[in-house]
Amino acid sequence: MLQELFGLSGEVAVVTGAGRGIGEGIAKVLAGAGASVVCAARRTDEIERVAQEIVADGGSAIACTTDVTDEAAVDALAQTALSEFGGLHMWVNNAGGSPIQAPLTELDRTEWDNTLALNLTAVWLGTRIAARHMADNGRVLNISSIAAQDVVQGSGHYSAAKAGVNMLTRTFAQELGPRIRVNCIMPGAVPTEIMMNALNLQEEDLPRLEKMLRLPAGRLGTPNDLGAAALFLLSPASAWVTGQNIRISGGP
Repeated sequence: MLQELFGLSGEVAVVTGAGRGIGEGIAKVLAGAGASVVCAARRTDEIERVAQEIVADGGSAIACTTDVTDEAAVDALAQTALSEFGGLHMWVNNAGGSPIQAPLTELDRTEWDNTLALNLTAVWLGTRIAARHMADNGRVLNISSIAAQDVVQGSGHYSAAKAGVNMLTRTFAQELGPRIRVNCIMPGAVPTEIMMNALNLQEEDLPRLEKMLRLPAGRLGTPNDLGAAALFLLSPASAWVTGQNIRISGGP
């Protein structure tokens, strides 16, 4: 019964931003459930490491260097999944982030444009291309942020992009259903490299952050926590779930 609900054997997943953090966690959980995973990111060495670790653990994965803001590169990524594994069933739009914090009135225009290109336009582009190649029962999962709903000082540009991802999720679910389900996870505080850099945090700052947040779950999140949520939303267990933006944040 559990295998029927959560097993992904024989299916193929593309995960962008898979070289570290949340993307790495999702790629490894999906591979553990039986999926063949195409790990995509700009840093070749990182995705090659993740793919090699998946294979070493008995899974199936390859690395595909990809700039998700480049339409030709994203189309080539989809074609790689088809040529290497013979299909495309799941697409995870995880690549994103912004290293800059500034009030919106002081934000450089270039940073605004770059943030929307990576965090919003790339999600639209990836979903659009994935939908062309998916048959019935395709699944798209977007990775947004609780910043899409909560004001984060200095991150208004990032919040605006992620709020856009939430609406893309709902709209794509309407337009692509019932052939393809589209859902979104909004992670909370998961101390990835991107979060640590954006908030200028060091490892020794994490206990203080955990205490300050006072999360009902009692701790900060991990990439594996997000991988488990992704598995639910991409597996048969969530067959009646689409168009949802779900907070995975250790609390409300």
